[in-house]
Amino acid sequence: MNSARGLLAASVISIQNSCFIYPACQKCLSRLILDSRRFNCLKCGCTGEAKDASYRYRLSLKIADTSDLFDITVFGSCLDPFFGVTAENLQRYIQELSGETNTDASSGVLVQAVETCFIGKRFIFGV
Repeated sequence: MNSARGLLAASVISIQNSCFIYPACQKCLSRLILDSRRFNCLKCGCTGEAKDASYRYRLSLKIADTSDLFDITVFGSCLDPFFGVTAENLQRYIQELSGETNTDASSGVLVQAVETCFIGKRFIFGV
């Protein structure tokens, strides 16, 4: 595996997923398996109550520079400024909304907002 790191200036062509946050293990940052009461990390074995699960951003993008297309995933708090809140607070807001409105409609509005924020814009990615 090549360990060289660099910067890539590229434009976002599309958003590859419609779920931008996920329940994350506080120890290893892997996706947690949630049921109605508990969470479990398959990677490190961490468990706890579902209400105590932490959330993290995960945004998968298709990007293009002047000569190539790339699939890239951006994780974590570097996305806080774009969403205006932490992933934890966005998840809490989505849960509050789901009790008041149509969840599918709310999800659609969020996807549209993310597409508007990112698609066609140029960013510098650390790779």
